Amino acid sequence: MSAPPLATLAPIALAEVVDRAALQCRVDRKYVIAVDELPYLLDQLTPYARVLDIDGERSFRYESVYFDTPCLASYHCAAYRRRRRFKVRTRTYLDSAQCWLEVKISGARGRVTKHRLPYLAEDRRTVRSGRGFVNDVLDRESILSNLSGRPLEPVLVTSYRRSTLLLPATASRVTIDTGLTWQDGDRTLRLPGIAVVETKTSSAPSLVDRALWQRGSRPVRISKYATGLAALRLDLPDVPWRRTLRRHFRADPSSALLELPVPTRSEQEASCA
Repeated sequence: MSAPPLATLAPIALAEVVDRAALQCRVDRKYVIAVDELPYLLDQLTPYARVLDIDGERSFRYESVYFDTPCLASYHCAAYRRRRRFKVRTRTYLDSAQCWLEVKISGARGRVTKHRLPYLAEDRRTVRSGRGFVNDVLDRESILSNLSGRPLEPVLVTSYRRSTLLLPATASRVTIDTGLTWQDGDRTLRLPGIAVVETKTSSAPSLVDRALWQRGSRPVRISKYATGLAALRLDLPDVPWRRTLRRHFRADPSSALLELPVPTRSEQEASCA
């Protein structure tokens, strides 16, 4: 991301962002744009937006570990557009080592509710110590009541850099994610040329939504978990994200860096047998 456009925005502290626009229950709109377009967008927002600034830094490293059942119940709820869907993940803010266990519930009309529990960063690859919290949330939200007996294992790891903007006039937030990377076991996918811009509002579109619409961008279906897993596992159903996958993940092989495991000599010999 170009530093000068971010540098022109007025700063805001984390406590004020949380106080003015926590938005744990909200409407999310997501856009995929070229990284090269970000300076133009940020330049338009200079009079209206403030940027999260922590000790002079305005871009922060994130890591999310997504958990699912052996039959990928969370993934399939999204793939088949179940009316009520859930995601379980740990989110670690790598620059501060803060970590949360999160359960996200997607409901009618695009409403998203997020439940969070402070978590130990060293435990971020397991939900063992937080399984009671996960079960309580899912039970309270009446989602998959029989999930409590199924294991939840780490399935996908995502990492990226995020900048967060506040739009004070509407108490809405905007996140801009770059350097996107997905890792599924020993398979890694990198998309250095795109940015995911997400607006988080109570309901009505924000100034950022309207600015993106004017530039020809429209909300897309993308989930860091589901779309990333579909890109790495071609055997999974991918209808909700097929257009996004085709346009942004698979259209230009030079912009999507897929790193596959190198077969061992014994594996190569076995495949030729």
